[in-house]
Amino acid sequence: MSNTKNLSYLALGDSYTIGEGVSEKDRYPVQLVNTLSKAGKLNFSDPQIIAKTGWTVDELEMGIKATDTKSEGYDLVTLLIGVNNQYRGRPVEDFEKEFELMLNRAITFARGNTSHVVVLSIPDWGITPFAINRKSDQGKVAREIDTYNSAKKAICKMYGITFIDITEDYRAIGARPEMVVEDQLHPSGLVYQRWMEKLLKEVKKIKF
Repeated sequence: MSNTKNLSYLALGDSYTIGEGVSEKDRYPVQLVNTLSKAGKLNFSDPQIIAKTGWTVDELEMGIKATDTKSEGYDLVTLLIGVNNQYRGRPVEDFEKEFELMLNRAITFARGNTSHVVVLSIPDWGITPFAINRKSDQGKVAREIDTYNSAKKAICKMYGITFIDITEDYRAIGARPEMVVEDQLHPSGLVYQRWMEKLLKEVKKIKF
């Protein structure tokens, strides 16, 4: 394909997608676009990010409705949502229904092309210094995150959508001092780089 074609990218999510506590260049959607453009492989415009710290799936839906999106759709759509549903103690059954609707929304944004949608798993915030300091039940958080992620993975499989597991790696590294920002909860740019690299691998397989 020609390098002159500007591809469009829509990133949907919550604090992990907007990059709470990091500079714009460290957000994983921005890192992805910059890395691809440096490699001279794919030329993406700046990503459109619809994400806010604290958003649950239904709040993301409201955020989408309140935002101008491209009527012609997008070449790439990523979705990372669910941690705040778990954090607020919402039942996984409700999340499954909401997530499936949101996934369909993402597919529609990708012009119905399921191979152009990538979903990322929910990171386990229970391993962070923030969680430890407030004496969160880490085992309970881990089990609930796993249940949520199993639901996400199963729904993605049903629709033929690429699902990336970032949770296991995050559990291994996410508590290190250099891997968190000032609030001791949200990931640093170093973590987002690792997520971006996993995403990059999948994006390189997509035929644009």
